[in-house]
Amino acid sequence: MTPRAAPEEARTADEPGLPTGGVARLLGVSPTTVRSWERRYGIGPAERRAGHHRRWSPQDIAVLEAMCRLTARGVPPGEAARAALARRTADGTGPADSTGPVDDTGPEDAAGSRAPGGGRTLRVGAVSPECRGLARAAVRLDAPEVTGILREAVERHGVVGAWTEVMMPALQAVGRKWAVDGEHYVEVEHLLSWHVSSVLRGVAVAAVRVRPVRPVLLAATPGEQHTLPLEATAAALTERALPFRMLGAAVPPRALLDAVHRLGPGAVMIWSQDRQTADRGLVRRVSAGGWGPRGSRGRATVIAAGPGWGRTGAPGEAAPPRTLAGAVDLLEEAITA
Repeated sequence: MTPRAAPEEARTADEPGLPTGGVARLLGVSPTTVRSWERRYGIGPAERRAGHHRRWSPQDIAVLEAMCRLTARGVPPGEAARAALARRTADGTGPADSTGPVDDTGPEDAAGSRAPGGGRTLRVGAVSPECRGLARAAVRLDAPEVTGILREAVERHGVVGAWTEVMMPALQAVGRKWAVDGEHYVEVEHLLSWHVSSVLRGVAVAAVRVRPVRPVLLAATPGEQHTLPLEATAAALTERALPFRMLGAAVPPRALLDAVHRLGPGAVMIWSQDRQTADRGLVRRVSAGGWGPRGSRGRATVIAAGPGWGRTGAPGEAAPPRTLAGAVDLLEEAITA
């Protein structure tokens, strides 16, 4: 430590409030983001003294927290800044002194930044504000905000709308980023997937009075570990008061056939995410299998769903549904006809 650095560090420690780096860590964003918001939108410490480092009071931090919440919900940064500053003015702490021009254009995070606490962007393209906000919250690893956005999306749009407009585009964007950057975005993908799964399962297991029809059996092909689309289907079935049984990932053929025989479902949905896990022989075996006593045996409608099956299906088979809405409609028709 140099002689000059020591007094500066002591002076910083004696001053009230947090430095910019500490505020960034507290909020889960990068220091670059905090400085960018201050420069672009005038969100800075309400009190500044010449020759002193910037120190953020609890009131200043509350404004930044409001900015984070609003941008996480998809509000454009400029509009979020005006709302956050208006809140500070209403609280009586006064507006901040802007030291630079206010610019509503451009990202608030520098692309490719590797600063602790965030700073990495996730390109989601032309999506809803909720999806954009979900992506921002996921990159910040802001789990409470991710959960809040997901729950509000389900309440506002229903499961099918939330999956199609909010969840799936954000998951796909994370997947693309992961493919490019490798391990840098694994933590974002894991956090987002876990919370999407948690919200979907919460809907799927809600106590509802289901219709008196045979259930839908949901299973992934052997070797298939992706289950989020199955969980979305289960949640959508619950919204329609339709019963289901979830077997989940990588179901062995014998186990699936035994479940069909024992349960007697009205429909079976077999999910495959990748062509390598698509097993058309299994689909034919389940379709040929039956349940019930001789003379009155029943058979389930089998729906092969997911990109692993291709777009047209095998000869003699129905084309796989291409959307969650299409899959749920087919399942409902199969068990209520």
